[in-house]
Amino acid sequence: MDDRWPRWGADTGLVVLTFLPPLLSQPYVDTSGPAWASLTAYESVGVVALLLRRRLPATAFVVGFAALLAALVGSAGAGAKLSPLVFLPLAVLLYNLGNHCASWRRTVSAVLAAVVLGVAGLWLNRMTTDSGDFQGGLDVLAALAPMPLAWAMGFAARTRQALLAAAERRAADARRAQALEASQATQRERARIAGEMHDVVAHSLTLLVVHAETLRARGGELPDWARAQVDGLAAAGRQSSGELRDLLRMLRDPADAVPLQPVPGLGELEALLDSHRAAGGTVELTTGGAPEPVPGPVQLAGYRIVQEALVNARRHAPGAPVRVSVEGDAGELRCEIVNGRAARRGTPGAGVGLGLVSMEERVDALGGELVAGPTEAGGFRVMATMRWEPAGV
Repeated sequence: MDDRWPRWGADTGLVVLTFLPPLLSQPYVDTSGPAWASLTAYESVGVVALLLRRRLPATAFVVGFAALLAALVGSAGAGAKLSPLVFLPLAVLLYNLGNHCASWRRTVSAVLAAVVLGVAGLWLNRMTTDSGDFQGGLDVLAALAPMPLAWAMGFAARTRQALLAAAERRAADARRAQALEASQATQRERARIAGEMHDVVAHSLTLLVVHAETLRARGGELPDWARAQVDGLAAAGRQSSGELRDLLRMLRDPADAVPLQPVPGLGELEALLDSHRAAGGTVELTTGGAPEPVPGPVQLAGYRIVQEALVNARRHAPGAPVRVSVEGDAGELRCEIVNGRAARRGTPGAGVGLGLVSMEERVDALGGELVAGPTEAGGFRVMATMRWEPAGV
């Protein structure tokens, strides 16, 4: 409905601008009854032809030309004259013929039909009118001479529209080709990164797991504290190898992003803390609320944030006690990890400074907030708040 109103408005304006001038100028030419009758009949048919010009351009032109010819011949036979502005609708129909009729056969057929009608009308005018003042002559020829220019203007407008449409199609094709090339380049880079990670990281993790399993096999020769460390090392190596395989699969083919092993969530926090304790750390967990309604992506982000915070505590504050608090309620999950002052000096140059960046990206992706910084007691605090839309709301 909204698209039709502008078109009907344009058609109404065109009808007024095309057929009102002959009505306004006719009193200055001839006010006789036959003149007004011919003009009224012609304009009634012309309005219908003008309204159908887009759907039937060739037919509208022939009908309009025939109506004009009948009005001119009929009024001349009755000794009346019409305003020269009656040729204005014919110019509009010729412009429309050039603009909307894409078939050359129909265009030529319409022009030939107009020529035949014109010859027949001229013969009827000579047969029905004796006075030279009412026979078609140079005045009619002068009015018809500029008419081909109207068709040429319509044809030029249609040609320009076709060129613009072709240019837009070429631009769209170029954008699609550029996007495809960028996607292929991205995929090639992902495959290259996956290959590098497989050659370097996966190989090192495999050796780590192999050595840890070898030590476990000879656990009877190790002290108790060493056996616990080796068990934790082997478990961490196997978990990291599985997650790395999933990551490499996703890098090679983003469509194959379904992990082979379960995605960790809040239910695996105890196992994560046990691995931290096995590595010699001290950690205390406080939970609140029910973690079950928390969506999977939020649970995964919470798990990764706790995991990264524990890794940072082991690197930069070894031996420091860690307090982990996870509270989930309707629509919000809060994870707070606070470590105390380091019991001994951390490893120089440990880490590459991307842990906090990774945590912040995960929280931002979920529309949450991350606050991290040193505490007054000389430790470090990480507070992540993530929100979601509760189910059923």
